[in-house]
Amino acid sequence: MNLGKQFSVILILILIFLCSFCSASFGQEPKPAASPNTSPPGPAQKSEQEKEIEKKEQSQRILGVVPQFGVTSRQNAPPLSPDGKFHLFAKAAFDPVEFGVVGLQAGISQAEDEFPSYGQGAAGYGKRYGATLADEISSGFWSNYFYPVLLKEDPRYFRSGEGPIKRRIGYAVVQEFVCHTDRGGRSFNWSNMLGAFTSGGLSNAYYPQSDRGFGLTVSRSAIAVMYGSLGGLVDEFWPDISRAMFKKHKKDGPNP
Repeated sequence: MNLGKQFSVILILILIFLCSFCSASFGQEPKPAASPNTSPPGPAQKSEQEKEIEKKEQSQRILGVVPQFGVTSRQNAPPLSPDGKFHLFAKAAFDPVEFGVVGLQAGISQAEDEFPSYGQGAAGYGKRYGATLADEISSGFWSNYFYPVLLKEDPRYFRSGEGPIKRRIGYAVVQEFVCHTDRGGRSFNWSNMLGAFTSGGLSNAYYPQSDRGFGLTVSRSAIAVMYGSLGGLVDEFWPDISRAMFKKHKKDGPNP
């Protein structure tokens, strides 16, 4: 079995095990004694309207293509259930567009001869594609599902959407380090930090020997956090950019 197949199988087995472990250990909360005059607390009480809003939010795409599923413009949005967090992770990680983006990243990596031990040609491209895909799935699993469920943090980006541009830029960058909690309020975003370093550490299992080690793991994790901050800027300002683009297009269009 070649290297690409080995780490793909290992990753799938790890994800299956951890999904089962999380669902059993963290997804269940103590249930109060049943009473004819009480109803189940928490996410079970979400109205149909709330479910429709979440469904719409988790269908957002930039220009109708690039997924933007983990963004909400509601600062008081109800917390996601453990199942809801897993659904959000899985939908983003296995979206068809994601596979195309991974292919593009692998192509750029091959063109720059990154990880030379992988070689060139179809075999080299396949290894780079597998490593990049493993990075994406692992990062999403730890940062958007495992740690948010364990630590009761919300993995979504809560868009500000108003105020001076400088303040919104600062807000977007800070969101990589500050998150909403399931109980309400804010806390340090342990899920993002721990997720980045966990994913970076696991990547040592499938990257070439020359690209492993503590220093490289820290470097990859820091780059992941930096890209997360840049992604926050896109999440914050894309609706404004979209409105400006389509408003100009409508204004420049022919009059009836």
